Amino acid sequence: MTDMDAVLFDRYGPPEVLRVGRVARPTAGAGELLVRVHALGVNGGELAARSGRIRLITGRRFPQRLGIDFVGEVVAVGSGVVGSKPGELVWGVLGRTMASAAAYVAVPTDRTAPAPAALSATESASLVAGATTSLTALSAKAGLRPGERLLVRGAAGGVGSVAVQVGKHLGARVTALASEGAREFLTGLGADEVVDRRRHGHADLGEFDVVLDTVGTEHRAFRRLLAPGGRMVAIALDYARLPAALGYLLASTVHGRRRVRFFSGAPDTALLVRAAELAERGALRPVVDTVHPLAGVADAHRALEAGGVRGKHVLRVV
Repeated sequence: MTDMDAVLFDRYGPPEVLRVGRVARPTAGAGELLVRVHALGVNGGELAARSGRIRLITGRRFPQRLGIDFVGEVVAVGSGVVGSKPGELVWGVLGRTMASAAAYVAVPTDRTAPAPAALSATESASLVAGATTSLTALSAKAGLRPGERLLVRGAAGGVGSVAVQVGKHLGARVTALASEGAREFLTGLGADEVVDRRRHGHADLGEFDVVLDTVGTEHRAFRRLLAPGGRMVAIALDYARLPAALGYLLASTVHGRRRVRFFSGAPDTALLVRAAELAERGALRPVVDTVHPLAGVADAHRALEAGGVRGKHVLRVV
């Protein structure tokens, strides 16, 4: 069996535990594509997995893998696959499995779609997770309507910077909560207002019809900013207080007028196609902070943990 390079870690810990090792190259099973990975984004959930903050979910079996999304070339198709062929450039998200930080990935066809033809692989990798997450959060979960007031918390990050653009595309008035240094960056993406998260308390922010939280802490405080009938969507959790955070979110979906919705993304082909169409039309712009080689994955994790991110850190494999 042929081996391939993949990002691995043998214990939970800081970025230094990450390494590139050799694993068996997957094959395309029934209904699957074998994709040669060109690039992928570095996501916050991977930092939580590597550090052990979600070890109740990831367990104690090592080595473990990383990588949620991918952009790459189809090299083989499994039995029963219709409409895809070798040579096609696709993008996708693995859902709850982490394995795309590697030379190849085997993925079900219903988790892929043609990548935006107008973008490079690294540009597409900066968009795929953020676009699908933002579209699900703001359109499907929150039902954001034209003219509504949207607050994006963590607006300069990989998901937040795309959510600002999705909010504008859906016709909302967008307030971006980030550091003061990100003001020009976020207004360039379409934010109507940028609020310095370090200088303004929660009470100063006003009321919003929809709050999108990409940070994961202080859910109770941000929920209070919702206008009557408002909706809050959280795509991150306070991993340091995971049981309490989960308990609060579950309770909020049942009690009170201002409900918090939480989801773990597993986008299908239709959603990936919609995101690609928006990118092709220029409604969504890729925002690449830094491109790292696969062997530089630890540097990417360190940079993401340090903060001050403008868009997405991307790993380039090919």
